[in-house]
Amino acid sequence: MALVEALDLFCGAGGLSLGLGAAGISVVAGVERDEDAAATWANEHPGALVHQGDVDQVDWRRFDGVALVVGGPPCQPWSIGGLRQGEGDLRDGWPAFIGAVRCLRPRAFLAENVAGLTEGVMRTRWVRLVGDLVDLGYNVSAQVVNAADYGVPQKRRRCIVVGFRDRGTFVFPGATHGPGRRQAWKTAGSVVGPEPWGEPNRAIVTYAARPDIRRGPYAGHVFNGGGRPIDIHVPAPTLLASMGGNKTPWLDTEGIVPHYHAHLLAGGEPRSGLVPGARRITVEEAALLQTFPRDMRFVGRRSSRYRQIGNAVPPFLAEAMGRALLPQMEGLGVAGPEASDLGDAAVVSGRARPRRGA
Repeated sequence: MALVEALDLFCGAGGLSLGLGAAGISVVAGVERDEDAAATWANEHPGALVHQGDVDQVDWRRFDGVALVVGGPPCQPWSIGGLRQGEGDLRDGWPAFIGAVRCLRPRAFLAENVAGLTEGVMRTRWVRLVGDLVDLGYNVSAQVVNAADYGVPQKRRRCIVVGFRDRGTFVFPGATHGPGRRQAWKTAGSVVGPEPWGEPNRAIVTYAARPDIRRGPYAGHVFNGGGRPIDIHVPAPTLLASMGGNKTPWLDTEGIVPHYHAHLLAGGEPRSGLVPGARRITVEEAALLQTFPRDMRFVGRRSSRYRQIGNAVPPFLAEAMGRALLPQMEGLGVAGPEASDLGDAAVVSGRARPRRGA
């Protein structure tokens, strides 16, 4: 199989690059605006070219010849947490991604974004975006996937968009983990435990004065702070780029959460003060929940390191996509499990339209 070289736009700390690399794709260059993230990526990709700066200032011709363009355009314009301003948000990275594909004409592209891009008020923009990619001459397919279905100990729904220039549409790999599948979901407790690993996060956890109770003990707003408690018996909730301080998820080392939830449901009075045994996860533990290598080191202050991790594509998810993508780029069919169990239904697809005069 021929070596496939890739350019990673908005490469961040390198979750997508690391996963694709594990699948056999050579990521030869990355583009990242954030200085700390670019330094983290460079440390993990010695010999590769890294452009630290705004994508709007890049001359794409310097990357001419890459067979694959990948990237995760900033998701804030499309996520609920980012107020969903879409094209009105200056952080929208899709125009730059499309511009790179238009200039470089790679054999394929792969993009990752939040599931919210395909839903609700964003749906019209999403369909138009796919149409723009189709107009460039690509057969486009997209799928909302859950990272937990591919061995990531975290529930993380993301939209994966793949386009082929000279062959059929991408066939997504079948889910490998979860109920009714060959392997169970990996739990948060499989990578984190009562004792902290890495530099402790000293942010406290306290009871909420006015708890908002939901059906499940780990939902609602029963404790103060944006960071939710993690149920170690299932995959962790989605890690956010806003982690840090009291926005960091936490572990319930004394089993307080389910008992307190039952207490509130029974009409008990809200408690106050510190939650016994509660501790925020460390940067290193957040990285493990994202499936980064255990020995990986992130550049920057702690808030920056949390942000890099929360913004990343889980490497295990990227590897699963890469192992399916690589043989299909070479016309060798689908590697690994057939796409018989995709979880979420395909969100949209489009065939390249014939050019005038063709």
